[in-house]
Amino acid sequence: MNTQPNTASARTLAAQPLAIITGASSGIGAATARALSDLGHPLLLLARRVERTEALGLPNALARSVDVTDAKEVAAAVREAEELYGHADLIVNNAGVMLLGEVAHQDASEWERMFDVNVRGLLHGVRAVLPGMIERGSGTIVNVSSVAGRRTYANHTVYSGSKFAVHGMSESLREEVSGHGVRVITIAPGAVETELLSHTTDEAVKADYQAFKDSIEVLVPEDVAAAITFAYQQPQRVTLRELVLAATAQAA
Repeated sequence: MNTQPNTASARTLAAQPLAIITGASSGIGAATARALSDLGHPLLLLARRVERTEALGLPNALARSVDVTDAKEVAAAVREAEELYGHADLIVNNAGVMLLGEVAHQDASEWERMFDVNVRGLLHGVRAVLPGMIERGSGTIVNVSSVAGRRTYANHTVYSGSKFAVHGMSESLREEVSGHGVRVITIAPGAVETELLSHTTDEAVKADYQAFKDSIEVLVPEDVAAAITFAYQQPQRVTLRELVLAATAQAA
């Protein structure tokens, strides 16, 4: 993929408005990138592992190595993409980390990492696009949360806290911007076959969760990408405020 495409040709070739995806290097982010590319959207793909986003080989896609906890990096990448492809009509705030463990034993640095990425990182994505969306009176913000942002599970205390924050912020933000024609959508998946579990450092907790995943047919990233694109493709006057999806066999 050409990460430095010609501005004039990019604007001419883009049949749809710009979509931005954080955490685009694997899992839900990569699947969503492919789905939106198939629909003709130029893309800004943000991830620390830029070689993975480049390897997706998608047309009209700008890949940038960005840490979402750095507001300046996020804003600069968005400005660059908008200069290239026009204004951002969609951002999918997908970047996240899941570090499961018992609070009594978990290193506090893992708590900080989850809130830095899952909460502050998401806000940085929102802030980078929201003023322009309000000014234009249109746009869609998709925040990827989790069923763990709606109910609690053992060993999920801090992770759930970060995702409960995503749910609360998303709904409050939706109320703030609804009068400006901007949509805010929360996507809450259950267990998904992604790299997310690999972030967990507690091997016993990781093994227990993996055993649960192996016991049922969990979601695949394409399932979540399909939900995101379905919500986005509704008329701008329609907001699917929250979509909760999980494997049929996942009871909780």
